[in-house]
Amino acid sequence: MVEFSLSLPDERATARLGAAIADRLRAGDVVALSGPLGAGKTALARGAIARLTGTAEAPSPTFPLVATYEAAQFTLWHFDLYRLEKAEDVWELGFEEALDGTCLIEWPERIEGLLPADTLLIRLSMDGDRRRALVRGGGEWAKRLAGLNPA
Repeated sequence: MVEFSLSLPDERATARLGAAIADRLRAGDVVALSGPLGAGKTALARGAIARLTGTAEAPSPTFPLVATYEAAQFTLWHFDLYRLEKAEDVWELGFEEALDGTCLIEWPERIEGLLPADTLLIRLSMDGDRRRALVRGGGEWAKRLAGLNPA
């Protein structure tokens, strides 16, 4: 198990963390992005999407609940589950297929019991004018996150 905290001075730093995480992603990974509204979940996801796909514009999938992107080695699924009514509704969004790709999940609390055990959890919060990211993962994540520097 690895757990550490990072201070992120602005939205660009949050996006850089997303890009740094993206460099470590593989097919089958699930990254859970948790935190209150405005904490930076979408900014982090956009940083990861931009790094993996070169897509500069990645709208939040708040209304469709899911968006997919083709990365070089896997399909990247970006879920925003804020509006999901019941956890089991996630299966109708293609969640089973998504688990073969790589998932970035905003509001993972909506499906907590369905997340794989080796999910990387990034909990974002506000700390005055700054954001704080608590990063926690088991399994291989300790090795894969070694030397993480989103600067």
